[in-house]
Amino acid sequence: MATALGRTDQQEEKSNREGKYLTFSLGGEEYGIGILKVKEIIGMMPITPVPQTPTFVKGVINLRGKVIPVIDLRLKFGMESIPYNERTCIIVVEASGLAAGRVMMGLVVDAVSEVVNIKEEDIEDTPTFGTRLSTEYILGMAKAGDAVKILLDIDRVLTTQEMSFLEKAA
Repeated sequence: MATALGRTDQQEEKSNREGKYLTFSLGGEEYGIGILKVKEIIGMMPITPVPQTPTFVKGVINLRGKVIPVIDLRLKFGMESIPYNERTCIIVVEASGLAAGRVMMGLVVDAVSEVVNIKEEDIEDTPTFGTRLSTEYILGMAKAGDAVKILLDIDRVLTTQEMSFLEKAA
């Protein structure tokens, strides 16, 4: 379907991917989250475990009087767990939730890198890896010099069922 300017919905969606991204490392790979979804970056702090949650849900933190669920992106993406160090931090993001509309959550990452401005022409669609591998949470692949950064759609990183776990935990 063409819009008033003659652009298709697919072209419109691609141009929406352009912008500033907070980049971070996870298991030797570089990822990016749209800067508008990021609320703050904090150092590691005590995390209170919540029973009967998925293994990637580390628990909850008290951030200035607000209880926020924390997930370890390494575990969510099937990577091996590593001990946290001085570079490990929590990126607090606001994602689209279910009933609540928006849900704040913390993402444990290996290290935060930088904020980069990524242009539309530097973003390629996610390659298809077959039907067994879920990639709907990947916005695209950003070319930055010789490197590739995986751009995440934070609203889709968690499934509906996982999001309901988080909303109950908070």
